[in-house]
Amino acid sequence: MTLLRVEDLHTHFIARNLDNEIQVAKALNGVSFSLDAGRILGLVGETGAGKSLTATSIMGLLRPPARIMGGRALFQGQDLLAMPDDDLNALRGRDIALVVQSPKSSLDPLSRIGDQLIRIRRAHRGGSVAEARDKAIAMLGSLGIPDPARRMRAWPHELSGGMAQRVLIALALMNEPQLLIADEPTTGLDVTVQAQILDLLRDLVRRTGIGAMIITHDLGVVAHYCDEMAVMYAGAIVESGPVRQVFRRPTHPYTVNLIGATPERLRLGATRTVGGPPPNLRALPPGCPYQDRCPQAGADCTTIPPDVALGEGHVARCHRVAA
Repeated sequence: MTLLRVEDLHTHFIARNLDNEIQVAKALNGVSFSLDAGRILGLVGETGAGKSLTATSIMGLLRPPARIMGGRALFQGQDLLAMPDDDLNALRGRDIALVVQSPKSSLDPLSRIGDQLIRIRRAHRGGSVAEARDKAIAMLGSLGIPDPARRMRAWPHELSGGMAQRVLIALALMNEPQLLIADEPTTGLDVTVQAQILDLLRDLVRRTGIGAMIITHDLGVVAHYCDEMAVMYAGAIVESGPVRQVFRRPTHPYTVNLIGATPERLRLGATRTVGGPPPNLRALPPGCPYQDRCPQAGADCTTIPPDVALGEGHVARCHRVAA
């Protein structure tokens, strides 16, 4: 069952410079993808590709000068982008939850952990304080936090990075959401803790059947934990499909170079690199945004490339791709 379908999403940053001239940065340019219940989608790409902006656009968390210029984000058939603010606010935290980067800065430093968990549960689901407290203790325990009843009394500054990330995930899960978006959920954590957090997320999806989207720049995370992947470049998805299929047959030149540039591939003797800076979002080239860095670019790359279906749900947006 399709849980989330994003169609032709465009988000721009519109501002005036010192000369009072309007400048437009086209940060998202026709982003489209879907996520089924019980599956994990990895949204991957370089820094600045638009991964986090895609999440905040879907969640209705944009701040000026960012503005959605077009598209739809259908959650169980409801367009989140057309939803009244009150309805969207009710949906966020209840049916859709976001786990952001920097967990310690995301927790309320003036509230104990238990108070924050109880507050978010009662805000969306109601019930008594005692019921919310029991739910919070059970949630902390399910996420591998020892002595959860005692941990309820802890302050955020008393938590390690890994413990703070678990608490942030607990906050996201307190209302049994159907969609979980995790934005770089293991940034700043050591390798062992990263694996523990990602194992928890994967087990949660398998156990409950919710859908999850992991935003990351780490292809290793995508390879080990995701079912599908979407590769972003300059605000557009250039290749998507089942993880095994894309890794087995990377087809868009950017995907090929991105996979070839990973440390694992370099240790195996690959010499390809992504090469060069990404394009200026205020002056994107016509057609394919990757053309200035692409070794296969030709005259036809100045026109918008087609989406080419490669089988098994695998799609690449490129003039050089043959089905």
